[in-house]
Amino acid sequence: MINYNIFGSKIKHTDSNNFFLMSGPCVIEGEEMAFRIAEHLVSLSDKYKIPYIFKGSYKKANRSKVDSFTGIGNEKALEILRKVGEHFDIPVVTDIHTEEEAALAAQYVDVLQIPAFLCRQTDLLVAAGKTGKVVNIKKGQFLSPAAMSFAAEKVRSTGNDKIILTDRGTSFGYQDLIVDFRGIPQMQQCGFPAVLDATHSLQQPNQTCGVSGGNPEMIETIAKAGIAVGADGLFMETHFDPAHAKSDGANMLNINLMDGLLAKLVRIRQAIL
Repeated sequence: MINYNIFGSKIKHTDSNNFFLMSGPCVIEGEEMAFRIAEHLVSLSDKYKIPYIFKGSYKKANRSKVDSFTGIGNEKALEILRKVGEHFDIPVVTDIHTEEEAALAAQYVDVLQIPAFLCRQTDLLVAAGKTGKVVNIKKGQFLSPAAMSFAAEKVRSTGNDKIILTDRGTSFGYQDLIVDFRGIPQMQQCGFPAVLDATHSLQQPNQTCGVSGGNPEMIETIAKAGIAVGADGLFMETHFDPAHAKSDGANMLNINLMDGLLAKLVRIRQAIL
């Protein structure tokens, strides 16, 4: 069983035996869009009794091109995340990229997320651990699942064992990723909840146009497989209009498809218990 106490009292439906869901837009584009997406996902989480954490990046530091959208301003986006969490009484997760950002973001959110490319950055992991917040570490595309134990240990060295490990695919050549589903039980052996990122796992990075591609029609397949092998949680980025999203639109799930997908995933979860 997952120790949901790490999220505090905000998280609901923890007695449902369901997987938990981290979901929301890639990046905060504005208050109206954040609230609209959160409202929809909270409604679905209540419908299917799924413990839910709202996801939104307040800043995008890892971008292909210098003129790619990075955010609406740190304080403005973080304040929106705080408002979402308070209004819907739900936990909120956002990415951080530096030690200074760990302390800043911890004032607004419940979960700090370490981007995959930064999962070996000792100072960043230690800074995140020192905040006392839950730390979600994305597995580097270049790293084996078992090696994530060392990333987790860096956070634990601070006395903080509120850790989640998330697989987001492994580099396959220059412009594709694959998911090795053995990674879920292997990361669980580290002693922490293991999550599958069903959207970034389908990213097609390093395109010559400077904008990452994706394969969103496979999100349902990847998500089903993740639940079938026993993932404790799913991470899925979503948007009402992915084609016009300011970041990662090519591999986000259209939010109108979320209801049908969650219904299937809950049935799979029930079947394997």
